[in-house]
Amino acid sequence: MKKTLSLLFVLITFVSYSQRPQGQRPSPIHITGTVLDQDTGQPLEYATLILQSLRNPDRVTGGITDASGKFNVQTFPGGYNVRVEFISYKTYALEAQTFRTSTDLGSIKLAIDVEQLEGVEVTGERTTIELRLDKKIYHVGTDLTVKGGSVTDVLDNVPSVSVDVEGNISLRGNESVRILINGKPSALSGLSTEALQQLPAEAIEKVEVITNPSARYDAEGTAGILNIILKQSKTAGVNGSVSLNVGDPKSYGANVNLNLRREKFNFFTNTSYRYRSGPGNALFEQENFNRDGSTASFQDEIRSYQRTRDGFNTNIGFELFIDSTSSITNSLVYSKSIGDDVTDIDFFNFDAANNPTIERNRYTTETEDDENVQYSVNYKKKFETDGHELTMDYQYSKGAEFENSVIDEIIVGENTFFPTEQTLNDEEQVRQLVQMDYVLPFGKDNTSQFELGYRGTFNNFNTDFDFGILENGILNSDPNFSNELNYKEYVNSAYSQLGTKINKFNILGGLRMEASDIGVALVNTNELNNKKYVDWFPSLFLGYEFSEKEQLTISYSKRLRRPRSRFINPFPSRSSNTNLFQGNPNLDPTYTNAFDLGYLKRWDKFTFNTSAYYNRSSGVFQFITQERGDFVEIENPDDPTSPILVPVQVRTPINLATESRYGMEFTTSYTPKRNWRLSWNLNLFQRQLRGDHTYINFLDEQIVQNFDSDNFTWFSRFSAKLPLPGEIDFQSNVFYMGPSESAQTKRKSMIGTNLAFSKDVVMDKATLSLNVRDLFNTFKRRSTTRTDNVNTYSEFQWRQRSVTLSFLYKFNQPQNQRNRNGQRNGGGGEEFEFEG
Repeated sequence: MKKTLSLLFVLITFVSYSQRPQGQRPSPIHITGTVLDQDTGQPLEYATLILQSLRNPDRVTGGITDASGKFNVQTFPGGYNVRVEFISYKTYALEAQTFRTSTDLGSIKLAIDVEQLEGVEVTGERTTIELRLDKKIYHVGTDLTVKGGSVTDVLDNVPSVSVDVEGNISLRGNESVRILINGKPSALSGLSTEALQQLPAEAIEKVEVITNPSARYDAEGTAGILNIILKQSKTAGVNGSVSLNVGDPKSYGANVNLNLRREKFNFFTNTSYRYRSGPGNALFEQENFNRDGSTASFQDEIRSYQRTRDGFNTNIGFELFIDSTSSITNSLVYSKSIGDDVTDIDFFNFDAANNPTIERNRYTTETEDDENVQYSVNYKKKFETDGHELTMDYQYSKGAEFENSVIDEIIVGENTFFPTEQTLNDEEQVRQLVQMDYVLPFGKDNTSQFELGYRGTFNNFNTDFDFGILENGILNSDPNFSNELNYKEYVNSAYSQLGTKINKFNILGGLRMEASDIGVALVNTNELNNKKYVDWFPSLFLGYEFSEKEQLTISYSKRLRRPRSRFINPFPSRSSNTNLFQGNPNLDPTYTNAFDLGYLKRWDKFTFNTSAYYNRSSGVFQFITQERGDFVEIENPDDPTSPILVPVQVRTPINLATESRYGMEFTTSYTPKRNWRLSWNLNLFQRQLRGDHTYINFLDEQIVQNFDSDNFTWFSRFSAKLPLPGEIDFQSNVFYMGPSESAQTKRKSMIGTNLAFSKDVVMDKATLSLNVRDLFNTFKRRSTTRTDNVNTYSEFQWRQRSVTLSFLYKFNQPQNQRNRNGQRNGGGGEEFEFEG
């Protein structure tokens, strides 16, 4: 590892030094002037001055005008093409100008471009969703419904993605999705879903959805990849924004986004603070059976959750332009949150005739501290040929999470108190990454491309769990539930891929090798499980371009899913003492062969994208529920000699079976007129699971369970954004998840509705937004689970309806960014490309 890092930094230093010109550079000069409206003579604020080097056309600098229409741009003496641009105005151009000293260009008058102005009215603003053949791109800034929200609120609006009531993220209904931050795995993606939620929506620029990645990407994630791109502005000069939000249930926050761009460097930062509360609830109705199938007893379990989070997040970066072809970017991301959670559970027990027998209350208070830090350095070298480049990266990230829970339980109406329980869970993850990618275009008109790369990820995860009885402030640890787990995951990977375009045909083939070194150690029990394996992951993409607006592609890739975090943690949860969750440290990876057939067609105002997909997986993770063999014994006040016995159930993941998953997906985007945007996503899939599970129950009997299941389900999302009278923008999103069925559980359908309003204020420099999530308070999971001796109906709602009011103020940003969030013809028009 140390040798790899040393080689990386030596190479960066060598390449950087070798590119520096010899001798002393001349002193910079200043290009000044004033931009005015030709008809009115009024100054044009936020007009853009562009200076393009004649010697190296790829080298471009410039700036924007202030409130007086003036600009002052620093550059070096030399020859330039000069342009002054402003939305809906004709461009002013001076070709091949030589500047030896500071020069004042005087007053530059721009005339309105009538044709462009009419075009703006037709095309409207950039769509929230960009559809490409190999991926979908979701732009966060244009979505009104996520203002003041978290990253999971953002992902919940992304096509093909669904987020369940516990915050678990799925892609096309499959939870085996790889989450990347700026294209790389990171501790920022969290030790748990709760940790990921600390990343605010305001810090995110866009999300890329890649359902069948090429060999360039990690093979991790059988469903595909979600790449979260953090904000990093590169607009010339000083610019940024400030936002404030407040909401109900009680929440408030602030965000500052700043950028400073000069000729030799770019500095950017995005910093936010969030406080939020999240009430939730759950219900379990449990029927227990005797061995002959007759009813033994009933238990109702009613839960309420009160959660609060105080969170701080900052992203600071500095990009140094070594010369016109190379740059080094350093960035630091830091987040910290403090949470207080209260879980209040009422148990109601009944006999076989449904007569009340006893009532209990279990009360859990939990404090949780999360802290994450990530440092990354990136070197990029562009060569003379367009697209020919070398990039090198190093990234260090660390995440820590500490949970302290105190659990009290009493029998209601009696002076009977159970011993106070306490759980301490201390988790820490350290992840390092070293990466190099080289891209070489070649052939006629550079229509072919060769890629080569290496990535090493070195992940160490430690969790120290302690459970026991709390007496007089002292924890008496229970060794049956306490242990320390060390998880090591070192993966060295290399890839190569080659692509070319022949007339209307495209082909891209690649091969990735990953050498995995996995270690799971239970410290207290001296259990050690080491696994080393080398896997090869081929990928192939074939495409045909009927025209610039119509393409077809077929693709194949092999992928895997490694178990980690809560899946391998063998320490049972204790929020309930009769319904436990327990990880499995002996889980093996799941392997998947993924096939995808995609079609994309664009019209002037309408874009249609569909795909058919088939995944064949082996060693699939499946959660099973079984009785552990012990019982919670409760004293019966009516008959002390006959205590009430409630069986303990454990839910745990295993490598159960093989899975075939196939489906169809449809995504459309329609822009009927300016400021109108309609989008719809439909995903239908069939899941076939085949497998048997054999275990020895508490009576020393061998039990064989068959988990074969065939499940068809679907989900759909519709989004509409349109203008209302009074220059108010309106947006509404509706998400529906159809019913589904697994080996032991049947889930009912879910629906959630979000809506938002926004209006530009303060001379269109600020925006006031109001959004409501889960308008009808209906987004909850309802399911029925059946084991041999227990049948359970449950409802779960992680978060209730919320309302958020947001205020955003932007300064020194071009008018087209302020008002239109970036114009783009037809709401699409992207080039046909493979995700390489």
